Amino acid sequence: MAEDRRSGRPAKAAGAGRGGSTRGGSSAGGKSTGQGRPTRRGTDGAPAAGSAKGSRDYSKGTDKRSGTGSAGRPPAKGGAPARGGADRQGSDRRSDDRKAAPRQGSDRRSDDRKAAPRQGADRRSDDRKAAPRQGADRRSDDRRSTGARGSEGRGPERKGPPRARQDRPVRSENAPRTSEQRAYDGPELPEWVTGKELDRSVAAQLKGLPEKLAARVARHLAAAGALIDSDPELAYQHAKAAKSRAQRLAVVREALGEAAYAAGHYSEALAELRAAKRMNGATAYLPIMADCHRALKQPEQAIKLAHSPSVANFAPEAKAEMTIVEAGARRDMGQFDAALRVLEQAPLMSKSRASWVVRLRYAYADTLETAGRQTDALTWFHRTFAIDSDELTDAAERAAALEVGRD
Repeated sequence: MAEDRRSGRPAKAAGAGRGGSTRGGSSAGGKSTGQGRPTRRGTDGAPAAGSAKGSRDYSKGTDKRSGTGSAGRPPAKGGAPARGGADRQGSDRRSDDRKAAPRQGSDRRSDDRKAAPRQGADRRSDDRKAAPRQGADRRSDDRRSTGARGSEGRGPERKGPPRARQDRPVRSENAPRTSEQRAYDGPELPEWVTGKELDRSVAAQLKGLPEKLAARVARHLAAAGALIDSDPELAYQHAKAAKSRAQRLAVVREALGEAAYAAGHYSEALAELRAAKRMNGATAYLPIMADCHRALKQPEQAIKLAHSPSVANFAPEAKAEMTIVEAGARRDMGQFDAALRVLEQAPLMSKSRASWVVRLRYAYADTLETAGRQTDALTWFHRTFAIDSDELTDAAERAAALEVGRD
């Protein structure tokens, strides 16, 4: 009597299953017919005699999965099913054979795991406990055998002479600050500057910064705006300190560009204003950028900016500034007549007393004097002085000098 390999209990006799069939055949204790393979069918469509695998016969009402006919007749003696009610081989495999004789694949998936683990299983489970891998020896066993990673717990003991720690640079509190560090520190902030002096539109752009950082940047910007006329260089230093802390804000780059322009750092002013223009797309910086090109001996670039399409949409003040810059660039190139034509197209006879009208008239008078038209220059210096109540220009002195020259 054979034993069940999974439980060790005696196996059932052949034909003791539900359908009375073994795995490969249909007779009790007999050999399998067809070795578990489907046999050829007869001419009437029914399985041939001795076939181990059939199909449902709907005409006879036979359920061949249960081994009984339509009348519930049990199988014939000897374990062979009655004709018309032969159990399919697939039915045996799905029910009885699983318990009676597990197939080879089942042995591999269940019994063999307990009886004889696979080689891969040895590597993944048993070998870890029995014989750790070489990498495991390095990471676990060696630590236990040699102690806690060296004498001080910092890894294996180093061979050779100890490394001299004097080679490392020693930081000193009194070490001089680099140029970048000094620019970041910035000049000392006046106590009267709180940062609340900024315009609301400028302060709104600082809200994306942390609170303390925004307060510091606001104070530097406010100081730069307050000092740009009286001390342009100090205002430039404050603007640089603001940029060191918030260089990705367009308002900060704009402030630095204007402060650099006022302090005479034209190359840096041009770079900063270009960066601000890329960030926010504003074109109000074009007159200052054109004047920077003039200062850098690039009058052609200044004229090119003056002819930008966006200039037509400028406000009167910005348009007047661009006209003055373009006329100056023409003068730098020796084109005095062209410079006069550019200025004559501007509203020189405007009744406004705004500063931009004063500047236009002064530029026109100065160009006339340079072109050798002294009489016309004197007339326009007087017209400039007539509306210059804030004494933005020296038109009065220039007119007096021309009058003395005529005498």
